[in-house]
Amino acid sequence: MSTREFSAAAVDPETGWSPSKSLTAKIIGGQGYDITPQLVSAVAIGLGLERDVVAAAAHLQVIGYTDAELTDGPPAKLIRILGAEAESDDKARAIAERWDREA
Repeated sequence: MSTREFSAAAVDPETGWSPSKSLTAKIIGGQGYDITPQLVSAVAIGLGLERDVVAAAAHLQVIGYTDAELTDGPPAKLIRILGAEAESDDKARAIAERWDREA
């Protein structure tokens, strides 16, 4: 999907806002940008994911997670989506511990 196609598909259902193709390129390129509620909603629609999962990904990107946050809810679901075993809390804990060391 091109940045133009993604921008056309990624529309916040509450406000009708969508990211520009240049903002989409910034996100892909790992450049600086502001994470807003509208951006989270639009990205969720554009990727076909639950909003809570995209919000968890944004939180992970900006802040990280603690061990306790990885036991249930959207953060834990995000870790499973990223490849961790659903039944393995050990991997989620190892990730959280690594993030704590890196912080």
